[in-house]
Order: sequence, then structure tokens, then C-alpha cells
Amino acid sequence: MNIDLVIHNTLSNKKEKFEPIEDGYVGMYVCGPTVYSDVHLGNCRTFVSFDIIYRYLKYLGYKVRYVRNITDVGHLEGDVDTGAEDKISKKARLEKLEPMEVVQQYTVGFHDIMRILNTEAPSIEPRATGHIIEQIEMVQAIIDNGFAYEKNGSVYFDTIKFAKDKDVYGQLSGRILEDLMVETRELNNQSEKNNPADFAIWIKADESHIMRWNSPWSVGFPGWHLECSAMSTKYLGKTFDIHGGGNDLKFPHHENEIAQNFGACGCQPANYWLHTNMLLMNGKKMSKSIDPETGVSNSITPQELFTGNNPNISKAFSPMVIRFFMLQSHYRSTLDLTDAALVAAEKGYRRLMEANKVLQNFAAIENGAAGDLDKEINLLIDKTHSEMSHDFNTPMAMARLFELVPKVNGLKEGHLSFSDLTTDTLDRLKQVFSDYIYTIFGLKDELDSASSGNSSMDGLMQLVIELRQGARENKDWPTSDKIRDTLAELEIQLKDGKEGTSWSKI
Repeated sequence: MNIDLVIHNTLSNKKEKFEPIEDGYVGMYVCGPTVYSDVHLGNCRTFVSFDIIYRYLKYLGYKVRYVRNITDVGHLEGDVDTGAEDKISKKARLEKLEPMEVVQQYTVGFHDIMRILNTEAPSIEPRATGHIIEQIEMVQAIIDNGFAYEKNGSVYFDTIKFAKDKDVYGQLSGRILEDLMVETRELNNQSEKNNPADFAIWIKADESHIMRWNSPWSVGFPGWHLECSAMSTKYLGKTFDIHGGGNDLKFPHHENEIAQNFGACGCQPANYWLHTNMLLMNGKKMSKSIDPETGVSNSITPQELFTGNNPNISKAFSPMVIRFFMLQSHYRSTLDLTDAALVAAEKGYRRLMEANKVLQNFAAIENGAAGDLDKEINLLIDKTHSEMSHDFNTPMAMARLFELVPKVNGLKEGHLSFSDLTTDTLDRLKQVFSDYIYTIFGLKDELDSASSGNSSMDGLMQLVIELRQGARENKDWPTSDKIRDTLAELEIQLKDGKEGTSWSKI
């Protein structure tokens, strides 16, 4: 496919032509979950977005090494260095469990949700606790290069010295160091840091801290920001192609990652930085606190979406409808989850899947010619590729596919003629629909699993269709209407076409 891929690079805050370090290969690192609780729906949106990016890079022909970590140590409560407790240690202490029991429980749960949402597994999924040696080595390299100092067994990154020497701190997030100094000044008297903007890369563990390792400085544990620097360097090299994560990680996590990599290696870790935006609910940030006006919380879990057991939604929604819904907003835009939007997404998902089913059943064309219809279809296909290659614009690529749906239905119903199509164009249309729906968008056909995948249901529906057809042939309209109305009440729709009658769930 001869289309340039353009990516919005957070580092430059502009769209740039994607040029990998090594031709044909892409190294991509995405910050994964901290496994101390069930995965948040907003995080699901981020991981689905990067799943699409991963899939599309492979579709373009790149060999991709996709690394997504598991944070199982070092992520402190409140994301501050002073007087904070590691999130996993806290969970283990409260529930009287071993930390690795907590990690295992929520890692398995995370993987279950990712599987349900049909995301592909990363190439490598390293854990922070499995890379303590690499993190200690990186801390030592940063000290040796003069960008960190040890105080009472903890090691801190010297942000002020780094900012003066390298002039890159704040480039990713747009934060100005002077502002950071003011924001954190109140912590100065409570901290052993030289400057309030400095951050811990190794933390001395107190007696109550469960997770601890020996190091040259103390028995302690690594800082949260350090793990991603160490693991991305180990598996992708000092500088790789793409680093991704949610918008909330730009500062301090990603900004500090860049500082650490410069401090240890003297170079920028990634050439392109990609960030997903927030998932809202009913126009507001999700919150578990009870709204005094509605009496319910403005939050929902993935499981509640699948079961419908939440007052914010009117019914259950399938995993593929949720995935389809997420594709309808660009990954850099906010996505507002509402009941109405989910209902609309369900209808759109079914319409797309039904059109694809019709399309794939079209027979080969005989004596077709490249008429206006042929040109229109090829132009829309080209636009689909162009939209997707413009910063992975799933909503616009999806819109182009939906512009092709009336063409498919028109051919089925006879409003449009196969004589205006060539065999090559029909084959191309079939392939593009299949590629985008399954390979790129990662959707599964739940209509098939609800109908043809269930032989008993499919056989029963075929009997109902034949009974209705017999009633119509005998002009027994009351029976025909009763079958139609009863099926409608059961949310089953019959569609009559030249090739017979088909059924689907509404």
C-alpha cells in the first residue's frame, strides 16, 4: 500500500511522517496497568486504542515488537515520593495477602478483559519485579553521569541539574520547571531531596514495607518511573520508534522517563510519543462518589457493561459493541460514554456486520464493466486507507466503510447493477471490508455466533421463515403478520432479498 503513515507526535506537538529507525521494523512500548485493582474502563480504552495501532502497523507490513509492561512494584499512593506507600503493598497489607497474590489476581483479571475485548497480546509483557537488576544498573548509570544523588539510602534524580544541562525537561508535557518548583515547594521541608522537583529512582524501604530488594544504597525498591525506562531499553534499545500511554501519564511519568533515559544513556528513548485521551461518562469524569442529584455514581466497570447491572445504562452491551463504540472516537479525542451512544453503537455494529455478511455472499461477476459505481467504490476504498493512515483515524475510516454500505445493500436489492462493477473491484471490496472489520478494527462477528454459530437456533429460524413464506404464498396475511410481529418483540428482524430471507438480532 503506497500511502505515507502520519502520526501526531506529542513530543513535537505536530503530525509527522512516520519513519522507523530500521526499515520494515517497529519497536513500540506502551505503559501497562498497575495491578492492584480491577482494570478501569478508561484504561481499557487506552489498550484498545494501542491494539488498533499495533494491528494497523502490522497490516501495513511492519514487523512490530510490542512491549507492554505490568507494574507490580514502585507505584506509590498519590504518585509522590514522601510518606507514600506502594499501591500493591498497601493492597496486600489490607487484605492480608502476599503481594504476588494481589499481582496474580489482578493480572489474570486484566488479561481476561483484554481477551474479552479481543485485543492481541503484546510481543513481550515484562514485569517490574522481574527487572530489578536492570533498574539498579540504570540508577547507577544515572549517578555515574552526575544526574542523581543518594540521601539516607534513597536515590533522587537531580531535576534542576538535568534541566540546566540538557534543556529537554518539560518538552513532552509543556510543564515549565519554575512552575513545578512552586507547585512542589510545600513538600520541601518534609523531604530529604535537594530540590522539591527532584524525584526518587530508588526508595529505601521502612520496616513495614513488604516488597524490598538489596541494592548498593539500601534495602528498598525502585521508583515507578524507573521500570519503564529500564524495560523499554532492555527490549527495544536506547532509542526506539513509538512510546505510548494515556494522557494522564505525560507528566510526571513520561517526562521523568525521558529524563532518566537521558541521564543514563544520553538520548531520547522514543522518536514518536502517542497519548490517548480520557473516557468520560455522561459528559463528566468518571467518579465512584454518589451524585446528590441522581443518587448514583458516575462510573461503570467493564463487567457491568456486559451484564447491564448499572443504573447508568438501560441494558447489557456485548464486548464487540463496546469495542465498536471505542472506535468511533479518535484516540486523541475524549470519548463520552452514554447509554444513547452505546445503543447507537450497537445498531451501527449490526449494520456493518450485516452488510459484510451480504457482501461476502455475492457471487463472482460475469461481464462486468468499470462504470461509475466501480469508480465510486474504488475511490471510497482509497479514502478508507488514507483516513486510517492519517494518525490512525478510526472514526473517519469507519465512516468511509459506512459510505460503502449503501452500495452493498443497493447491489443486493437490485437498485444498483453488478454490470457496473469489475470482478477485481468486487474482490477488492470484499477484502477491504474483511481486513478492516476483523484484522484492523479487531471486531468479531457476534451476529454469526448468535445465529449460524448456533445450529439449533439457525434451524429453528429457518423453519419459521419457511412457515412465514408459506403463509404469504397462501395469502394468509394474519399468520404472516403474527410471525413478523412476534419476532420483532423478540428483537429478531427478517430481511427479504433476491437471494431469500435472512434473519438477525436487532
